[in-house]
Amino acid sequence: MITVLQRVASARVEVAGEVVGAIDQGLLMLVCAEPGDTEALAQRLLSKVLKLRIFEDEAGKMNRSLQDVGGGLLVVSQFTLAADVSGGNRPSFTAAAPPELARALYEHLVALARAQHPLVQTGRFATDMQVHLVNDGPITIPLRMSA
Repeated sequence: MITVLQRVASARVEVAGEVVGAIDQGLLMLVCAEPGDTEALAQRLLSKVLKLRIFEDEAGKMNRSLQDVGGGLLVVSQFTLAADVSGGNRPSFTAAAPPELARALYEHLVALARAQHPLVQTGRFATDMQVHLVNDGPITIPLRMSA
């Protein structure tokens, strides 16, 4: 699974002008499933995200996790993270999981997140979304987990 995490002061997702998910301080998690990804891998990824120490402590060091600060988690499916532009100027997305697998893994990841963290919001799978965020830091961290 490919993920881009952005530490945010706030973030929201809109679909056709309607806010479908919003958080204040926390993490925006853009996630892309790849062929061969599993539910176990989604659990490992979520565990890493929830425990990743990228929030500042009293001394100003990045030493606190999302769970430590009680921040929100906004999970957005984004198949374009699997883009391959090595063959030309038009991206290929063949490295992304097929829609059925991607949807199942996204929904599983969201269900796990809601069971393990008190504030989880989402975008809408396979929908044209507008994502608004105030990147805090800016802190942006790419993660790739594989089996």
